[in-house]
Amino acid sequence: MRVIAGSVKGARLRSPKSYTRPTTELVRGAILSILQPMVGEDWQAVDLYAGSGALGIEALSRGARWVDFVERNARSCDMIRDNLKKTGLTSQSAVYCCSVNRAFSIVNKVYDVVFLDPPYSDTSLESTLSNLFESRLVGGDSTVVVQHSTHQPLPQEFKSFHLIKSRRYGDTCLSFYRQEDDN
Repeated sequence: MRVIAGSVKGARLRSPKSYTRPTTELVRGAILSILQPMVGEDWQAVDLYAGSGALGIEALSRGARWVDFVERNARSCDMIRDNLKKTGLTSQSAVYCCSVNRAFSIVNKVYDVVFLDPPYSDTSLESTLSNLFESRLVGGDSTVVVQHSTHQPLPQEFKSFHLIKSRRYGDTCLSFYRQEDDN
């Protein structure tokens, strides 16, 4: 796996062999191409269910100012730290080695972008999203990007957040949520 664009383009990243489903280069590229016009410059993100950290590292390479990584698997946390060190992006990030639900209670920051890529077998995705949309991690200008199986459609709305864009890549679906403008 490698970083496909930006300041560390071409950097090779380590990835767990068996216990994660890494986001493909095609999907990472699509996510960030769709996001760039929405977020502009100087944005912060959190990568929930970070795995190897490839998506958050790609975001840093393409202009994110800061990315926090949340991953509960200790080996994956070590791999994220190694990948950040290898790419020279350690000073623009932090790694939280805890569950996503725990992060909702300990991280006290509003992000411009929230990446959410849970295992496709996770049956609690809608509950997790509901908790996310009630958490301190999202605000009025946040964009939430959910990667999920095409076999697990998501609602058009969660709290005050609305589905603004959806794309399909094989069996991966990308759903983008934002708060509706009052204007």
